[in-house]
Amino acid sequence: MVPLRFDSRLLMWEEEEEETTLMLCGQVATQLWSTFTGLESRGQIYAKDSWSIHGLWPDFCNGSYTQYCNLGKQYDPRPSPNTTNSKPGGTPVPAYKGEPIDRWFGPYGKLDLLAYMNKYWVSQSDANWVFWAHEYSKHATCFSTFQTVCYGPKAAEHTDLFDFFETVITWQRRLPTYRWLAEAGIRPSNQTGYTLGNLQRALARGFGKPAFVGCGGPKFNETRAGRGSLDNGRTELNEIWYYYHVRGTPQRADGVKLDAGTAGGRLTTCAKAEGAVKYYERTRGSEH
Repeated sequence: MVPLRFDSRLLMWEEEEEETTLMLCGQVATQLWSTFTGLESRGQIYAKDSWSIHGLWPDFCNGSYTQYCNLGKQYDPRPSPNTTNSKPGGTPVPAYKGEPIDRWFGPYGKLDLLAYMNKYWVSQSDANWVFWAHEYSKHATCFSTFQTVCYGPKAAEHTDLFDFFETVITWQRRLPTYRWLAEAGIRPSNQTGYTLGNLQRALARGFGKPAFVGCGGPKFNETRAGRGSLDNGRTELNEIWYYYHVRGTPQRADGVKLDAGTAGGRLTTCAKAEGAVKYYERTRGSEH
């Protein structure tokens, strides 16, 4: 056996005496469900029968993470949080004031990538590029393998950025959340409420391990149906997180699926009462 040492800066295990590196990165592939974009009049709408991409995040084994790791690659016009450690005394993350990053795709022959992202990686309330810039700046810069130095001195500008976006898409294409839920009879509805356990079983059947199921909206015990209940989980389904350990670089897209409860420390923010979770339909004109 080759001895291993953990490098917490790189989120990887490295073999001490061999050139080959075995990386087991904590990684989370995340998706969103929203009912409208707010920018439908500009043609910014969701893909029908599909959850929207959120991102690909590097996590430590205890569920914590770093963010905005390279301020020289900060393209987020509204960084959130606005310090690197989320604390008032942390290193400030300056707002990006340059041109929209979606203008960079054409000159580098990435128009097909841009079209795919505009269809499946859709923002709410902001132009899509703002969302992409946020995900790249906050998360991609904290993966060691997306650092510019890894691409060599002759790499074209923004190679790391395009590589990150393409890698995110590769992982996300393997996660048909909408289909997995639909196969269990769980479809968007403005009338039907769903039970968390049924959502969890449908996703575990599709993915192979329990995923994190996220909800927003009112707490169940703040609703009329839940009045007097001790169940303070949220009631509007809006996010799914899939956890992995990664073999090699994320770009290789080879990972070991993990139980979200073990890897992330929790399985849900949703209400557990029967029929308490709403999976709302998208508004008319918000998908195509």
